Amino acid sequence: MPEIKILPSILAADIGRLEEACKLCERSGADGLHVDVMDGSFVRNISMGPEVVRMAKKCTARLMNVHLMASRPDFYVEPFAEAGSDTLLIHIESECDVGRTLAEIRQCGMKPGVTLNPETPVEDIVEVLDEGLVEEVLFMTVHPGFGGQSFISEVLPKMRWLRDRCPDLDINVDGGINRETSVESARQGCNYFVIGTHLFRADDMATEIALIRESVRVAQSGSDVS
Repeated sequence: MPEIKILPSILAADIGRLEEACKLCERSGADGLHVDVMDGSFVRNISMGPEVVRMAKKCTARLMNVHLMASRPDFYVEPFAEAGSDTLLIHIESECDVGRTLAEIRQCGMKPGVTLNPETPVEDIVEVLDEGLVEEVLFMTVHPGFGGQSFISEVLPKMRWLRDRCPDLDINVDGGINRETSVESARQGCNYFVIGTHLFRADDMATEIALIRESVRVAQSGSDVS
């Protein structure tokens, strides 16, 4: 199983204190930061841009895992590369040439990834997987665009299908992730966990990250999780 990574989603942080939130995540043992970018077209909300990544890169050495919820993510590859993104995730449902955009992401020195909405069949990404264009797959377990939604468990079998097909692929999950749902996702093969509201509302983020990391490690091993 690939390495476990816990990625706090800074969309759930206090927007007026983002620098402080990024530093808190690093101190708390997070493996990276997840940055949600919304264009107001692919989803109805509008959120962070390259400047947020650039700011975060200055105050933490952690991985920058960037999720483009954009109709035309191909317009934004170079700006996010220049800002310091390490991973750039685009939606299979977007209006661009997904394969060409994933290739451009790699050419710009970033890790290319593809994201699926909850209702999207996992088979829709087979072509880009078979072409070797994808290094990370992100399963949305809520409808993209807003934080604080409940986990959609119908996505779980898709994770298992993909893990069985691609044993070495990084499989990420985002949406309603907490102690319980992270374990459910780990049992189906996920190794990356984007966690927003649950971590930023925790009494102690470091303790919560440590508890989730150990719980998913045990779940991946096939042992019982109390």
